[in-house]
Amino acid sequence: MLLPYFEKGLIEAGCDEAGRGCLAGPVVAAAVILPADYEHQVLNDSKQLTEKQRNELRLEIMDTAISYGVGVVSPAEIDEINILNASYLAMHRAIDQLSPIPELLLIDGNRFNAYKELRHECIIKGDGKFYSIAAASILAKTHRDDLMRELATKHPGYGWETNVGYPTKAHRSAIRAQGATPHHRMSFQLLPAQLELFDKTSDS
Repeated sequence: MLLPYFEKGLIEAGCDEAGRGCLAGPVVAAAVILPADYEHQVLNDSKQLTEKQRNELRLEIMDTAISYGVGVVSPAEIDEINILNASYLAMHRAIDQLSPIPELLLIDGNRFNAYKELRHECIIKGDGKFYSIAAASILAKTHRDDLMRELATKHPGYGWETNVGYPTKAHRSAIRAQGATPHHRMSFQLLPAQLELFDKTSDS
């Protein structure tokens, strides 16, 4: 089982992001404050769960959490500030929505840009160690998957309904055949040779 808190007696918010390694779509982060005594037999890192489990847990987390927020950073913003800073910004936007203000942020990973004056702890693989980070990973993942499936209906052929923007062989083949969309991250290596894309993006 995961741990309910890092430091007893503090209002803690777990933070995690989804979509950092994708070729298309936004990066999405979530921040979650859970009750101090929260326990769950199934809740874990979203990557260790089935889609059905994630969707069920998403509803429970939203119903049970003291507070939660979801932050989104667009592909254009990612291209402007780079994916690492975009991940931090998405977390900041999620934290902005929390009430009460947390006293400690638990960040999945090994780096973070400080949010205002709040103390934070970076925890490698934290989504498999603390309930609040695992909850954030589920909210971020399910929210982003929904966004990508909606975009898939407007930009068919890239397989976003299943690959949700990750660099699968089929996704790269579609980019080569159809060109990039406005939702692709042009600062990423979409294809080994990218010059062919730029003539096609203007009319996407």
